[in-house]
Amino acid sequence: MTQIAPLKRRTGGQVLVDQLLIHGADTAYCVPGESYLEVLDALHDVQDRFTLINARHEAGAANMAETYGKLHGTPGICMVTRGPGACHAAIGVHIAQQDSTPMILLVGQIARDTTDREAFQEVDYRAMFGPIAKWATQIDDASRVPEYMARAFRVATSGRPGPVVIALPEDMLTDIVEVADARPYTATQAQLSPANVDALTAEIAQAKRPLILLGGSGWSEDAAAAITHFAETNNIPVATSFRRQDIVHNLSPVFAGDFGTSTAPTLFARQKEADLLIVIGARLGEMTTKTYTTLQSPNPDTRLVHLHPDADEIGRVYSPDLGFAACPAAAASALGDLDLGRADDWQDWCAKLHGDYLTDTDSPNGEEWELDMGVALCQIRDSLPQDTIVTLDAGNHTGWAQRYLRFGRPGRIVGSTCGAMGYSVPAGVSAALAHKDQLVLSFVGDGGFMMSGQELATAAQYGATPIVLLFNNGIYGTIRMHQERDHPERISGTTLINQDFCKMAEGYGAHAERVTKTSDFAAAFERARASGRPALIELVTNPEQISTRTTITKLRDAAKSE
Repeated sequence: MTQIAPLKRRTGGQVLVDQLLIHGADTAYCVPGESYLEVLDALHDVQDRFTLINARHEAGAANMAETYGKLHGTPGICMVTRGPGACHAAIGVHIAQQDSTPMILLVGQIARDTTDREAFQEVDYRAMFGPIAKWATQIDDASRVPEYMARAFRVATSGRPGPVVIALPEDMLTDIVEVADARPYTATQAQLSPANVDALTAEIAQAKRPLILLGGSGWSEDAAAAITHFAETNNIPVATSFRRQDIVHNLSPVFAGDFGTSTAPTLFARQKEADLLIVIGARLGEMTTKTYTTLQSPNPDTRLVHLHPDADEIGRVYSPDLGFAACPAAAASALGDLDLGRADDWQDWCAKLHGDYLTDTDSPNGEEWELDMGVALCQIRDSLPQDTIVTLDAGNHTGWAQRYLRFGRPGRIVGSTCGAMGYSVPAGVSAALAHKDQLVLSFVGDGGFMMSGQELATAAQYGATPIVLLFNNGIYGTIRMHQERDHPERISGTTLINQDFCKMAEGYGAHAERVTKTSDFAAAFERARASGRPALIELVTNPEQISTRTTITKLRDAAKSE
């Protein structure tokens, strides 16, 4: 017999905080606002069970919550005030949507009796967030808070994970109601049937040159280990989608590289050679298909198997030969212990792809540049702890980390796949706050740092110690690269005149150093690790070295020759 939950008399704010605890939330990131004072007051009573981190900007708070969702697989919680606060936080919601990250944004709202009068900071959040959130709603009745919050956690984590936005009218939060708590939520995930598994394995077993592409969210430690075991048992090469390189350890003999902004030309060539592409968890979007050019739409030349947690994603652009709705954990569990009996047939094919990856990630020559971060990162990568967390911003500078570092569980790579600048520093702070015993490296450009670098003050306030590697080349590098490719020597809007980053970081309470030579990096890095504080290493790089694969001069010459 099901036990009926007892009724409790509380304010709407207290009911909401109780639901957070019931559903397992233990941390929230915020910029405080008067529109949700009742929630802040209720949190005061549970400080022994719940951590509230106040960031220096709502975008930083939202990115911190999104990072929490990425690392833990449970919703990251962000709280902001109405109007400007919600608008600032919108970038975190967009990132969570495109990155399939579970997240809940709680927005203080105007009082219900002032709706539709253009009250102070009034916004319709259903309309504002509807296109970029998995669900956007407003709670107008405090007695329904348990219902809405239970649904929010389920929606954020079930199927393809994503963000939920909930508006909280300030007078609703002060209402006193007598209501029962909800049960702890459970996520609903698509599973593979025995018939699905039989069809899937039969399709793979007949291939001559299979290639697995892994991506998306929801890859637990167990799921990552299971899919790696399947690939290694059968000698099937594995590539990953953009910024998901940590699913399979990069030194596994099956790892072939990643499809993203730093993809090796050899991997694209090998993809064309493959006669079966097995996509698990990833969307076949712009990044994974080189702007929809490596596969033909709607019917690819290569046989295609697509497993994705959202059935609507299968066949959105490319019609697969076989498609099943399945979460990564279900797919990995079903395949993990299977031996298809073709390992000898696929051994040479697998070895070629892994060999291509190792060749492409060997240390570069570096003699041409006073500070070459490819060389510098190769010097330290083997000494990094296995559980290092790397956060990435948007921009060409991330290519050095993506190409030359090694990833794999328990280490993590955390970056926005939608190209949001200003993400890495708050992401690094969030990771370091949640995992204070792990090394956290934050890669950011000079442009991105000026958008969110103030969150180093948040790290200092709460005792977190991320190391920010700031690439300073005095330009918006990615845009300059496109500019030189399409309009050579016609520079417009991409030059930066920077300030003293080290003094800024020191002002926030961080250890700071400036590095201009490759030979000086390793020692500076060790001093940053030993400082016991958040740290920033400013890396003064040559803008001519625009990416890991080309230079501005080469781009100009190629453009002029066309």
